Amino acid sequence: MRILGIDPGTARLGYAIVEIEASGKALLSSCGVIKTEKSKADSLRLAEIRLDLTTIIDKFKPNIVVVEKLFFFKNLKTIIPVAQARGVILEVAGSYHLPVHEFTPLQVKQIITGQGRAEKSLVAEIIKRDLNLEQGINSDDAADAVAIALCYYRSAAMQLELKV
Repeated sequence: MRILGIDPGTARLGYAIVEIEASGKALLSSCGVIKTEKSKADSLRLAEIRLDLTTIIDKFKPNIVVVEKLFFFKNLKTIIPVAQARGVILEVAGSYHLPVHEFTPLQVKQIITGQGRAEKSLVAEIIKRDLNLEQGINSDDAADAVAIALCYYRSAAMQLELKV
């Protein structure tokens, strides 16, 4: 199974591909950030995100898309652009007929660390350990996308364990 995790944004959109082996081991196949220029029109920035996401999906062929859900925003200036980026993400996933799951940042932290109010540094350390990475992920946006993908994997695994 391949999971595409996405931390939405218009200026910076984090993405991660986490592969789940038959043994159940999670591996990080790729992660990065789609960046758009603030000087460009919103329509062009959203089109760029769409193009880059379709390239990622065509290359890695994920089975599922997991995206951070808008829950509460401190900065009202960024909520609309993030919501617009989420719309593009959902449309692209829909055009590929990929199922989409959503988690709030609180849910991600709870599932990854066991603490809903955990610091980003703890989330990053657990990701590094769980994926056996030699060094941490340099970008907060990419690290958030990895955490979102792992959150889905852990929650799906927990659901399967409960059914057994």
